[in-house]
Amino acid sequence: MSSKLRALLIGLSLAGVASAAILPDLASAQNRDRDRDQSEDDASKRAKKEEEWEQKDLRLAKRRADGPCPYVKVLYEAARYHEFADNKEASSDATWTGQINGVASDCAYKGDEPIEIAMIIGFSLGKGPKAPADTNTYRYWVAVTDRDKAVLAKEYFDLPVRFNGQQTVDVATRVENIVIPRASSTVAGSNFEVLVGFDVTPQMVDFNRQGKRFRFAKVKPQ
Repeated sequence: MSSKLRALLIGLSLAGVASAAILPDLASAQNRDRDRDQSEDDASKRAKKEEEWEQKDLRLAKRRADGPCPYVKVLYEAARYHEFADNKEASSDATWTGQINGVASDCAYKGDEPIEIAMIIGFSLGKGPKAPADTNTYRYWVAVTDRDKAVLAKEYFDLPVRFNGQQTVDVATRVENIVIPRASSTVAGSNFEVLVGFDVTPQMVDFNRQGKRFRFAKVKPQ
């Protein structure tokens, strides 16, 4: 079954006697311009984010499922990734961090055919003060479980990231052609769950279970 999981699967200035009277209006106009520019920038970012997450971007979105889709979620204890130099749990010793922000998914099946699932996973990834390079490859997984939570299949994926001198980057990646065979047409998608998470160490699992959050220390540009 594991082999059936495949990855295919972001001024103006015036001078003269009238200046004193005009300056307040200029400041107001400049503020309006800045607000407008900021609003346009925010709108552009929102549009980009909506485009990344829009369901129509999923290959299966126009196909119909005969029943409910499997429940797709991020596993809490594997939702965040924190790596520290020399295992020192401090912001000044952070190398790489990551968080899975959410998953948008779609499914399709009919009759007794297998369930096909496609998804888009959103990541926020960070480079800490002790990061040894400007690039890192994060590893995450997608697992299919049944109603009893038994793992039916699990596949690992690599997510290479270049920070380009930035401290954080947001990435949206697709995973497609997740195929879940069914014994008969009476077995609906609600009998299965699809879980997503980082490939984490036991120490990271404990960090996440405790509900800890990480914030970068301020670092002077080199």
